[in-house]
Amino acid sequence: MEKIRIILVDDHQLVRDGIKALLTGIPDIAIIGEASGAGELFGELEHLKPDLLIMDISLPEISGIEITKKICIEYPGIKVLILSMYNNEEFIFNSLKAGARGYLPKNTSRDELLEAIYTISKGEEYFGESISKVMLKSYVKRATDEDKPEEKPHAVLTSREIEILKLYVEGLINKEISDKLDISIRTVETHKNHIMRKLGLKSTVELVKFAIRNKIAEI
Repeated sequence: MEKIRIILVDDHQLVRDGIKALLTGIPDIAIIGEASGAGELFGELEHLKPDLLIMDISLPEISGIEITKKICIEYPGIKVLILSMYNNEEFIFNSLKAGARGYLPKNTSRDELLEAIYTISKGEEYFGESISKVMLKSYVKRATDEDKPEEKPHAVLTSREIEILKLYVEGLINKEISDKLDISIRTVETHKNHIMRKLGLKSTVELVKFAIRNKIAEI
């Protein structure tokens, strides 16, 4: 029976001992090495040929995510399973982007750890239930955000303010706008001040540039 050869990468001896204890006695799994960080790991890889690394993220030299990137480039045949206390979206997705084939929380059970090892060794990916929930929640949120209509910066303006803004783009001055819309010059100036305050602009030139840039009006 060909065994799955594993190197443990964690800077805590107690954690490595715990994983070894969980996997001791499994006939088709062999712990062939262990490392507390990148230096020790790459030293091990000079003479050992693991199938799988069980990797922590928080390591003293460079992170497990950065190590995973290097492994995927320099040793593409080695698969990486992240075993971490960090179960938030950022760490999970960064690990996947780096090339990890699986991600489990450190409080995972022996049975789930074994399932992850066997699944990844077959060339598939594996994520613990709690990790899958985080990923699903993130995907749903992103999909929901994408479905939302894009909020335009001029959405805060009233229809009258947009109408006046377009007239400024056409080059009309306050008196001409007043005559065209049959409102007082004072009302035109009030609308202009409201527009500038809402958009954080300071001059007519900025108003015109804003309108053109956001395709409210064209020259």
